[in-house]
Amino acid sequence: MWRIIPYAVAQSLLLCGGQVLLKFALMRMPHFEWTKAFWVSMLTNWQFAACGACFALASLLWMWIVKVFPFSTAYPMVSLSYVFGMLAAILFFHEEVSMMKWTGIILIIIGCFLIAK
Repeated sequence: MWRIIPYAVAQSLLLCGGQVLLKFALMRMPHFEWTKAFWVSMLTNWQFAACGACFALASLLWMWIVKVFPFSTAYPMVSLSYVFGMLAAILFFHEEVSMMKWTGIILIIIGCFLIAK
């Protein structure tokens, strides 16, 4: 089952990348309103479009993963996106991460390797 690891990492990176791009897009957009100006700002935001592309690719890869690997192995691997999300929070948004959160990340990684074994 170790074969699933690179695919799960790629799918989780795409999910995380989509979330990071979504946050950047939302930071550039005005507050939500049912106005033409709001919708134009959303639809002309390249980061918003890129996040959609990441989510689409992640979904396609996820469909392949679920088809090829047992669901009991595949589904827990989605939790790797939390690991990449934490790293993205530090790298892109300069957030501080407590030792308790690092402990949780380590446990997720250990859990994924135990499941893939």
